[in-house]
Amino acid sequence: MQPEAFTPDIDSGIPIPERDALPEMSDEEEVIVRANTAKLIADLTGTELAPTEADRETARDIFRNATRAKLPLSAYPNETIAYLAGMVSMYDGMVVRELADLKMYVVNKLIEETSSKDAKVRLTALKALGEVDGVDAFKKRTEITVQQKSTEEIEAELMSRLEKLTVDMGAVEEVENEDEGDDDDADA
Repeated sequence: MQPEAFTPDIDSGIPIPERDALPEMSDEEEVIVRANTAKLIADLTGTELAPTEADRETARDIFRNATRAKLPLSAYPNETIAYLAGMVSMYDGMVVRELADLKMYVVNKLIEETSSKDAKVRLTALKALGEVDGVDAFKKRTEITVQQKSTEEIEAELMSRLEKLTVDMGAVEEVENEDEGDDDDADA
């Protein structure tokens, strides 16, 4: 036995508030509110809220375009708004306003591509995900160790290295230059 559909009592002649009369909401908040309302009405009336492929494509188009200059959200069918709300919650943001949102969108799209049937696409997506800042699966790291030494230790080390570099020439004999002495006599 199927439950009887409930149709709420709706007063006639009451105008729907204009967009300006509603509290200030972001696009994301408006989509969620509209989708929740559509879902609640569908549940109360026992109707199914099933988006068609056309509804899905329209929702994808709204999601991709930051400015919806064509129509306000209220002009779209409930099924389109419900699908759009799912996309918004899945991607955690409807419009790319900050780089963090863009990064999240790119990461989500890469995650989708990792389930592709084409192995090349999967591998490329996984490689790109590994290079994302924060994941850093392929990041090369270089460690630098700094040793602190006293001045005496550094001098001893330098002297040791200098001794290794010097060549022993044997005994050196000092020879006086006799020509130098002749120059002194000539001047006198």
